[in-house]
Amino acid sequence: MEVSQASHQIIADLLAARTGQQLTESRRWRVGSALAGVFRERGITNVDQLVCLLAQPENSIEGRKLSQEVVEALLNNETYFFRDKPTFDQLPEDILPELASRREHSRRLSIWCAGCSTGQEVYSLAMLFADQAERWNGWTIDILGTDVSHSAIASARSGLYSQFEVQRGLGVTQMLTHFEESQQGWQILDRTRAFARFRQHNVLDDAPVRQPVDLILCRNVLLYFAQPNRHRAFSRLSGALAADGYLMLGAGETVVGQTQEFAPVADHASLYKPIDLSAATELRTIRV
Repeated sequence: MEVSQASHQIIADLLAARTGQQLTESRRWRVGSALAGVFRERGITNVDQLVCLLAQPENSIEGRKLSQEVVEALLNNETYFFRDKPTFDQLPEDILPELASRREHSRRLSIWCAGCSTGQEVYSLAMLFADQAERWNGWTIDILGTDVSHSAIASARSGLYSQFEVQRGLGVTQMLTHFEESQQGWQILDRTRAFARFRQHNVLDDAPVRQPVDLILCRNVLLYFAQPNRHRAFSRLSGALAADGYLMLGAGETVVGQTQEFAPVADHASLYKPIDLSAATELRTIRV
């Protein structure tokens, strides 16, 4: 579907204003298909007509509703259970045991999944802990999933997935262990859901946690930001992470050349640790 430059820019500006994300030229091709549901509901056929509807006063109830629908439709909520498994497997094999050793005195682990979409990443982590219930007996495990999308968070909270969704990344044993099949779909079981909680939040805003977390997963989120917002997001993530915690990014993301607040973890793909900038500055001063 051909989209005029003016209409594309209006849609892009709306997305940026609401979420901080870029609607780059490389994503322009999917605008029409992403908004198809909005077109059907409004009885229109193209983006130019949609832009005309968006011209109504933003402070009207209908104007706010339409703007929100457009933003929600443009967000990329692609996710699945145990996504990028070789990378994800580093958590139960190396990172979680290491963090457990460090936190033995408090017996508490906190994890933040930023940009969690419809919750599969959060529940993947919850399954790891549920499968080792004896190992984590007596521990407080808190997994917070956040996303800028209201509809994605609502879906995540429901813990209800279609046959297609539940089969993406899960084996039959995992499905039967952690879900119950119903006429509506596959419902996550309470014993697994108990580890997780969700809230709507933009990673560009102040961190949604009061105490530093031990592990942050922010995968395939920062690639949608321009450099200034990406730098701002890294700052938010750094401020929320414990000094000895870990950050996991997506396979196509890196801190190299993007921020001075994190450094790669040797021999671990997509894993980073925070840098004490004050200590680094003091060391450079001493050397000078």
